[in-house]
Amino acid sequence: MKTESGGALSGIRVIDASRVLGGPIAGQILGDHGAEVIKVEGPAGDDTRQWGPPYLGRNSAYFSGANRNKKGVTLDLASETGRSRFFAMLETADVLIENFKESTLKKWGIDVSGFTERFPRLVHCRVSGFGSTGPYGGLPAYDTAMQALCGLMSVNGDHSTGPLRVGLPIVDMTTGLNAVIGVLLALQNRERTGMGQLVETTLYANALSMLHPHAPNYFATGRCPAPTGNAHPNIYPYDSYPTANGHIYLAVGNDAQFGLFCRRLGLDELPSDPRFSTNPSRSVNRAALKALLEAALKPEDGRSLALELMRIGVPCAPVNTVEDALCDPHTRHAGLVVELEDEYKGLASPISLSRTPATYRHAPPALAAIEKEEA
Repeated sequence: MKTESGGALSGIRVIDASRVLGGPIAGQILGDHGAEVIKVEGPAGDDTRQWGPPYLGRNSAYFSGANRNKKGVTLDLASETGRSRFFAMLETADVLIENFKESTLKKWGIDVSGFTERFPRLVHCRVSGFGSTGPYGGLPAYDTAMQALCGLMSVNGDHSTGPLRVGLPIVDMTTGLNAVIGVLLALQNRERTGMGQLVETTLYANALSMLHPHAPNYFATGRCPAPTGNAHPNIYPYDSYPTANGHIYLAVGNDAQFGLFCRRLGLDELPSDPRFSTNPSRSVNRAALKALLEAALKPEDGRSLALELMRIGVPCAPVNTVEDALCDPHTRHAGLVVELEDEYKGLASPISLSRTPATYRHAPPALAAIEKEEA
């Protein structure tokens, strides 16, 4: 099938005036798929430019991970001239992504809906901690604080560790993904109506949205979920196990998979044992089952076993390091690592489109010299 080099969002112009991660990752996704993205920074630049070492070329590795396929402009938005230039850029923009403080917008004489009132076709994507109203409206927020506030930390870890943060900025990342979904929905609506709109997504809402299956379990039982470590609260065996050469993760989702797994390990009696014959019984009797499986798995070559189990239809994987995952042959086969000029290396878009694939055109921009004020 013939591909188009411009990308699915070719012709869409995005002003990315956000900083840190939630907004910038949204801008990067739009840029990967063909949008022209202009990153607007203040004189000091995005905070994450200083979030190093390590560095990739001139930028911190952290900044580089969320800002490719963008052109850079530096404006002093605290000045009248800087704001005038910024608003001039919005005249030709399709999308604005920003995470300005409420106090900053008020200082400029703008309420949250002010951008779309001034530019009716603009899709204004606002990323914030809590939104502008409510008990926490307008307050600052960072990823890990949201993990704590919204219960994610309480179900991560186990009784020996206490609450743990997820080891990556999952709230910021999902906020960026939902920001993109909102922008695309608003652009589709604009095709029909000719009107832009305000798209708002908050770290708080995104953190709560990830509480599956813990929230539905709570709604069903009224019992507050407890941490289960690597084990799934509803399914078993869905847990990590030590082997002769490292841990594997076994993800058995149904009775047929459990039967295949037991036959491979020579545990043919387990599927007919009333304690383990169905998922509900296995989940209730997980401590006894875990002890049996740990004994059977301990002498196995974990990596070979995991691949063998996958091939016979049992979801399983070795517990890899980040280096293992990035160097995995399937990662190379799928083209999931991108290399560009300026020593840039990053992760490719996970979205595969047959006619309009993602393209990687620009390394993350260096902080541009600020445009001089007119005398």
